[in-house]
Amino acid sequence: MLRPTCGMDGTGLGLVLHHKALGKAFEVRCLHIPVHDRTPFEGLVKLVEETVRLEHATSPNKPIYLVGDSFGGCLALAIASRNPTIDLVLILSNPATSFGRSQLQPLFPILEAVPDGLHSAVPYLLSSIMGDPMKMAMVNIESRLPPRQRFEQLSHGLTALLPYLSDLADIIPKDTLLWKLKLLKSAAAYANSRLHAVKAEVLVLSSGKDNMLPSGDEAQRLKKSLQNCVVRHFKDNGHTLLLEDGICLMTIIKGTTKYRRSRRRDFVSDFLPPSTAELKYLCDQVIGFVRSASGSAMFSTMEDGKIVEGLAGVPNEGPVLLVGYHMLMGLELGPLVERFLIEKNTMVRGLAHPTLFSRTFEGSSSEFFFGDWVKVFGGVPVTASNLFKLLSTKSYVLLYPGGAREALHYKGEEYKLFWPDQQEFVRMAARFGATIVPFGVVGEDDIAEFVLDYNDLMKIPVVNDQIRDANRNAIRVRDESSGEVASQRLFLPGILPKIPGRFYYLFGKPIETKGKEEILKDKEVAKQLYLQVKSEVESNIAFLLKKREEDPYRSVIDRTLYKAMHAPSHEVPAFKP
Repeated sequence: MLRPTCGMDGTGLGLVLHHKALGKAFEVRCLHIPVHDRTPFEGLVKLVEETVRLEHATSPNKPIYLVGDSFGGCLALAIASRNPTIDLVLILSNPATSFGRSQLQPLFPILEAVPDGLHSAVPYLLSSIMGDPMKMAMVNIESRLPPRQRFEQLSHGLTALLPYLSDLADIIPKDTLLWKLKLLKSAAAYANSRLHAVKAEVLVLSSGKDNMLPSGDEAQRLKKSLQNCVVRHFKDNGHTLLLEDGICLMTIIKGTTKYRRSRRRDFVSDFLPPSTAELKYLCDQVIGFVRSASGSAMFSTMEDGKIVEGLAGVPNEGPVLLVGYHMLMGLELGPLVERFLIEKNTMVRGLAHPTLFSRTFEGSSSEFFFGDWVKVFGGVPVTASNLFKLLSTKSYVLLYPGGAREALHYKGEEYKLFWPDQQEFVRMAARFGATIVPFGVVGEDDIAEFVLDYNDLMKIPVVNDQIRDANRNAIRVRDESSGEVASQRLFLPGILPKIPGRFYYLFGKPIETKGKEEILKDKEVAKQLYLQVKSEVESNIAFLLKKREEDPYRSVIDRTLYKAMHAPSHEVPAFKP
């Protein structure tokens, strides 16, 4: 169950833009405080607490989510502090626990002195302080529209907001506003005095342009004060974060791995497929540049060995294990996942480095970052148990045996495989009769110039200390491996963009393991299959490196001219396989 708690206005409208998405995963209930209600803070706490305890008694093994916006954040924290044994997940949007340090404290005495006749102007003042009207008006405006249409819809949205502002004077009359300010003061004091007792899992969402509360600083304070707290910061948003464009609460919940159906999170069974809106946002906003600049061309191999354009050669039913080469910084991931969703209507579940799922990887900015999108689109920590679960559910699984060593390779190591000696993924595939599809991908050298690798960075003072600290805290994936593949040093390589070339993918001939029990019984047979898969990946890479020289549209300039002469959505051809 997800129970939103209200903001300062008491209407509970903060989630009006999110009900539809949240309703697909949660039973949503909302707290509404009538305009003339004067229930003190502790009374509101007991009211919500009663519902929470009743729900817990009905389903004791399921988590209960409390979404608290501003004042509601104080309410959620108070309930959590009084119920440490109930499995609660708190999502706090610009919580008012920092009310005592509000930038508006000097104005509150003035609000009390405002004559009743002038109170109708107060909502306009508060609206300019609490949120960004532009971002509110841009909600549901399609980003792919031509500029003129976007401007027209934005103008209409801004005009439509005005009547709502005048209605606020009726929703929050003067005596109610003054009561709300007193309620906020008591709520902040109550919640802050009990932070030490909060055992719940907490996600704090903070805004960088909150003109009402110092939400950015408060989020970091709560992160230090609470036992289990994660922060996501949105630097361009105002106090009314959940009412502004570009914010999807369900996406944030999934990206921060807060969604679970029981006390223990399961990365496989708790996964919720991405929505159409999430796919569109990923393609346009997250990987938009790489997507448009790389102009990915994909090929696959049929059962008879014929190479064809598209993914027709990839099996239509799982379990399927895609095994391939990891390009620099995983640049190939976005286009690959997108193409499988569009062409095969299939979600590829990638096995990712566990550090992506640890708090040490989040960075000081705490912004919603690429690693969060990896989780939204099905990424799971690379472990034997996760591979077991995925294959047992007939999933399409993406595995890079070279892992971080390939994705963060050094100069001169482009398209070189760094695979371990262990062939366990082959045996796991055989256990479930999965089809192994080896694939190669090239193009990193066509889109970026490698300037600084690990060896270069370690010669730079301060930078080398930061890299050492990051690797000291990083999670080890292959403690038992030896050689180059065991040396998975994490760092951010220095690259310079080029005039983009193109990414090319080749999925090799599917390798069936169903009915081949000898792979499980004989390690030598498993080793031979492992070497065959590795050899296929290397052959695919060599094929692409040679054939891309025949592509008349390898350059982004040529592809742009082609699209100018044809429909923009028209697929740009590549070489003939």
